[in-house]
Amino acid sequence: MSQFNLKALILTGVLLSSPFAHATLEDGIRAANEGEFATALKEFEYLADKGFAPGIYELGKLYEGGYGVTRDYFKAAELYKEGVKKNHADSMFALAVLYDEGKGVKLDKQMAVTLFEKAAKKNLPAAQFNLGVMYANGEGVTRDYKQARTWYEKAAANNYSLAQFNLALMYFEGLGMPKDLEKSYVWNTIAEYNGNMQASHSRKLDERKMLPKEIEEAKEKADKIYAKILAGTYAGEGRLF
Repeated sequence: MSQFNLKALILTGVLLSSPFAHATLEDGIRAANEGEFATALKEFEYLADKGFAPGIYELGKLYEGGYGVTRDYFKAAELYKEGVKKNHADSMFALAVLYDEGKGVKLDKQMAVTLFEKAAKKNLPAAQFNLGVMYANGEGVTRDYKQARTWYEKAAANNYSLAQFNLALMYFEGLGMPKDLEKSYVWNTIAEYNGNMQASHSRKLDERKMLPKEIEEAKEKADKIYAKILAGTYAGEGRLF
């Protein structure tokens, strides 16, 4: 229960500059989701030609996945690079994934970390989580559990269940901090609320080592934190632990 090997999937982001661009982008995304890739391609190419970052990013996704076009990681990377130049967080994340995997670009873990960090600082939860994974595993950076915990906490506060689960794992194993079964239970419970079945299993393992009173208190803390996360008012675990 100590390997951090999960990576986030690419998320769709929407940064809008005009109602017309909004409608076109939404039309393209809807078409892509319905498998109408020719329509989606037309919409995204139009937006990309206009220099609209979300459209450039969505076009990159089509090329990366081979949806309606021949799969072309190099083309996807070039499009994501255009999005990065426009300070688009999802493009930063998507390009980081390609550098992390060496698809369409030369494998470069350090560049992946740099891009994940840029997107993470723009409050993209998937990037915050992936950056935590990189620090926890020592990929592209020196292994640093303190930094891993910091980024997991930021993603967890954004209600990213994988980060909540990995945060619980760090407390359970005592990685870069003293072991803390209660905090492991709390974050496993929160991740379980978000449908994470691995966290559900881990929470049950925590319970085996806890007294009924300890379980009750930890459950109350988990519920309080989760309510704050959903309300967007959770500012860090120090408030409740």
